[in-house]
Amino acid sequence: MLVPERQKKIITIVNKNKTARVSELSKLLKVTEETIRRDLEKLETEGKLTRTHGGAITTQEEEGDIPYFQREVMNKEEKMAVAKEAVKMIKDDDIICLDASSTALYLAKLLTNHRITVLTNSIRVSVELANQPKIQVILIGGNLSSSSLSLVGPLTVNTLERYHVNKVFFSCKGLHKQWGISDSNEQQAIVKRKMIEMADEKILLLDHTKLEKKAFAYIEKEDKINTIVIDSHANKTYLQYFEEKNITILYAQMG
Repeated sequence: MLVPERQKKIITIVNKNKTARVSELSKLLKVTEETIRRDLEKLETEGKLTRTHGGAITTQEEEGDIPYFQREVMNKEEKMAVAKEAVKMIKDDDIICLDASSTALYLAKLLTNHRITVLTNSIRVSVELANQPKIQVILIGGNLSSSSLSLVGPLTVNTLERYHVNKVFFSCKGLHKQWGISDSNEQQAIVKRKMIEMADEKILLLDHTKLEKKAFAYIEKEDKINTIVIDSHANKTYLQYFEEKNITILYAQMG
């Protein structure tokens, strides 16, 4: 099998299954794992997939990712309350990172008189902050996700590796005692994992509907975060588990 044909088959397999392991591809295509790794490296540089530890994932849009215009109106009151509580944690001269979540967008809308630097992979967040003269905005490049109007992929992750921030504010699709922090979209999960890694203080923004949920793509263990900001409708008994892990819980009052 010629190299272009083999690489075309790899893309087909990864896109069909959303993910593939080096060992599986090696057996299917009857070449060494080292050959597969070289193929994956080349295909990643061409933006056709994203390498992960031991394999690769698709760069195609995932069906589980709800379009941004729908997410913005879901649990809007709770998200706005969480954003109002979270903005109290931001001080002048902070360097912060905001993910592409709708809750982070609501937080950006509240940054009206702050002298800070904001890194983000969200086009919506960067546009929201564009007219704030005191805020320096760094939009992280990458592949455009049309469902979330955000940038993802290897370029996004590689760029994040060059920065260090005081605080990251991010959301997710689920927080669970056993499964930890998770998201419906694996591309977003990888970016959020890198954002957590680059920040001194990790702040998870949640509305109560995300609690006790397991989403498709694992992001990180819950003990990696410092603070959870969640609306007051949340199950406080369930959250005691996280408090016992020395995670600060801030309850955003509704209304």
